[in-house]
Amino acid sequence: MTNVHKVKQDMCDIGRRIYNKGFAAANDGNITVRVSDNEVLCTPTMHCKGFLKPEDISTIDMTGKQIAGSKPRSSEALLHLEIYKQRQDVKSVVHCHPPHATAFAIAREPIPQCVLPEVEVFLGDVPITKYETPGGQSFADTIIPFVDRTNVILLANHGTVSYGENVERAYWWTEILDAYCRMLILAKQLGHVEFLNEKKSRELLDLKDKWGWKDPRNTEEYKDCDICANDIFRDSWEDSHVQRRAFGAPEPMGPNSSKPAASSGSSDQESLIQMITQRVMAELSKQR
Repeated sequence: MTNVHKVKQDMCDIGRRIYNKGFAAANDGNITVRVSDNEVLCTPTMHCKGFLKPEDISTIDMTGKQIAGSKPRSSEALLHLEIYKQRQDVKSVVHCHPPHATAFAIAREPIPQCVLPEVEVFLGDVPITKYETPGGQSFADTIIPFVDRTNVILLANHGTVSYGENVERAYWWTEILDAYCRMLILAKQLGHVEFLNEKKSRELLDLKDKWGWKDPRNTEEYKDCDICANDIFRDSWEDSHVQRRAFGAPEPMGPNSSKPAASSGSSDQESLIQMITQRVMAELSKQR
């Protein structure tokens, strides 16, 4: 038997952690937990997640209809329900707006891989959806191409959604992702991001498999992929307007990988350096 009151207390605790982390301003974000085949606990709309009480939590069915609770359910419940429909193993979904991860969603910048060991083990490739107005079924449908191959998704120009076997685990993935995105931004300000090499990256994938964490790169379908080049979701980038701009690609790592073409940014920089050099040399010649 599920202790529904205890689950509601856990949801309130995660709400406080989300708010205290700065992942949800004002009434941002929503949390759900599936407690039976047709019952889902849902945080209310227009309530700050940092000050929830168990009695604030409503109950909805798998169509989104509210069947219990005095406060209206979140307007974005359909996103959560679509995840439950696609993943029978998922029991909780957390959506919020962590600033560093959401910055990548706004910039449509893919999350670099093979940089931080914990991220390789716990997250893997993180997709970015197409943008859709939040709240409706069209918005919920944006996660369908990705939901079976990851436990955390960036929602374009919106935020994150993560999910797992309980509400704490569902929240973990977002916290790990935002911490990583913050590190990437800080490293970029220092001027350089150093990628792990293929040997060390494969060691992490082996550990991930040994510890029972799923990763498409450890499956037959992706055995020949370029393991650090976002190969799992890269075919979705064009439709979602995702493009490497701030962070370059790592060196190719895989049997079918090839050297990446020089980016237009590096080409422009070389042209600029050449032009400046020519002008300096011309000025020096005049002074002789």
